[in-house]
Amino acid sequence: MTWLVDSSVWIDYFNGRHTPQTELLDAVLGTQPLAVGDIILAEVLQGFRRDADFAAAKNALLQFRLFRLGGTAIALKSAENYRLLRRKGITVRKTIDCLIATAAIEYGLPLLHADRDFDPFEQHLGLQVVRQ
Repeated sequence: MTWLVDSSVWIDYFNGRHTPQTELLDAVLGTQPLAVGDIILAEVLQGFRRDADFAAAKNALLQFRLFRLGGTAIALKSAENYRLLRRKGITVRKTIDCLIATAAIEYGLPLLHADRDFDPFEQHLGLQVVRQ
């Protein structure tokens, strides 16, 4: 099954940070089908200062399957998910995380992440999370 890798993991990975998520990513590169979302691609690439690093990262990320994480259907479902969590007393801090989590749920993609903002989606909405 293809994993969707969140920007929280890619950013740490490209910055050479050793975390459980980056170690897992490093271990499965080339053996596990991975995906990148369009919004994730933008989040990761906008952080590069040097043109050469930007180009290398862009080329690397475009080797993975690319998913559209926006669009009308995902936007509407994301708003519904946000409202459902809000009724439970949970405020999702970032709209982008709500879109990413919702798309992962809708596409049935387990998410490899290092961001606690996804926890309510796992706990209340069935987001599959990749764990070691």
